[in-house]
Amino acid sequence: MLDIVLVNEGEITVDELVSNLSANDLRELTNEMVDTMLDLIAGCQDFEVTYVPQDVEAYDPYAEDEEDLDLAWTLGHVIVHTTASSEEAGALAAELARGVPRRRARSRVEVPWQSVTTIQVCRQRLEESRRMRLASLDMWPDEPHLENIYENKRGVLVNAVVQFALGLVHDGSHLKQIENIVNQASAARHARSIRQRQ
Repeated sequence: MLDIVLVNEGEITVDELVSNLSANDLRELTNEMVDTMLDLIAGCQDFEVTYVPQDVEAYDPYAEDEEDLDLAWTLGHVIVHTTASSEEAGALAAELARGVPRRRARSRVEVPWQSVTTIQVCRQRLEESRRMRLASLDMWPDEPHLENIYENKRGVLVNAVVQFALGLVHDGSHLKQIENIVNQASAARHARSIRQRQ
């Protein structure tokens, strides 16, 4: 997987990290990321999907409702959020690879997290996202327009490879959160099971 620790610590930029990657490398990294997420939720049941964890760091500056600013995310919420972000990155990367100039509009649709209540839906959403992301790479020409670059808000020079990789980096930033939610929820389910048997 991409080593985003150096990026997070400011020692290297995303564009430097992924400068030598090809579309095939991005396919492998996508499969690895989705497989990692599926592994993290492998032992989960429906209870874990809607369990509201303790999260002292919960803060979403992009929340549409002010009430949701400090909302702790459920597992279902994190899954739909990460998949939507990576799908957007894949769609925008396909445009850049084809030579389309960067447009300012978003290319994002997120499944309403409140509708995700089963572990089967989480797994299905991850597999659907894998298919969509890999399909976006199939839209790249044999010779992608890697010179088609824009500078994002953080000053990173973004071409098709970087754009796609930003989705993977974003996924990676949520892996610990997924692990934490699963651990808390599994412990709560186990405790509930013990109480029910008493």
